[in-house]
Amino acid sequence: MMNHLLDLEKYPLDRPDSSEYAALVEKCRADLAAKGMFNLPDFFKPGVAQAAADMAKPAMDTASFRHARRHNVYFKDAMPGVDDNHPAMVKSNTINHTLCADQLNGNPVIDVYEWEPLADFLAATMGKDKLYPMDDKMACVNMQATRAGEGLNWHFDRSEFTTTILLQAPETGGQLEYRKDLRTADDQNYDGVAAVLAGKDSEIKQIMPEPGALNVFRGVNTPHRVVPVEGRKDRVIAIFCYYEKPGVAFTTDEQMGFYGRTVA
Repeated sequence: MMNHLLDLEKYPLDRPDSSEYAALVEKCRADLAAKGMFNLPDFFKPGVAQAAADMAKPAMDTASFRHARRHNVYFKDAMPGVDDNHPAMVKSNTINHTLCADQLNGNPVIDVYEWEPLADFLAATMGKDKLYPMDDKMACVNMQATRAGEGLNWHFDRSEFTTTILLQAPETGGQLEYRKDLRTADDQNYDGVAAVLAGKDSEIKQIMPEPGALNVFRGVNTPHRVVPVEGRKDRVIAIFCYYEKPGVAFTTDEQMGFYGRTVA
């Protein structure tokens, strides 16, 4: 049971047949539709998020993969129907430091990720029949640190939804900025993307979840970035990856690209 890690009184994921569970799912689905995300404060019990960050700190300081890259919002060299010189294709720098699931043995984030009622709850909020954990001992759970002067620049995610838990907030900066539903599968809205990148879209929102909050947003159509961090405290998050079919794993090329190594 997850009572020692999660606030199951506030968020009854262990009681899927209850009216409280149904109300929580309905609220999350409404928030996804209206805001492009839902946020559950105090999903982790007090102290659990910081304990998870502290447990990972020695490995984060010495064994994390520093992923520095220059990229556009699509992480692609070319996009259909747009010139490479279009303002939507402008490139920026991103730096983060990543630990993979195989470096997080014993960390509570692994226990939470593998708890099946969480995947079932997320599937319900997203309108999916079922979600499965990744069959990839590196990519299924990542912990990322963003340090002073670093940030995650504007981008779309490859996956439809992004699931994160903030473990440690920085002293300054580190907010998540996003622009809900900027594109669709049928319309890339390149001019709209260019406006976001130029800071000229009035619909850009900003959120700074408290440590221990579960956050889910529709990252495939919602461009987002992490504002550069300032101060001596890193911004640390856990990222959970689930898929609608079992057995999903990254290729060795993808593992090398994201983590600088492959599963032995």
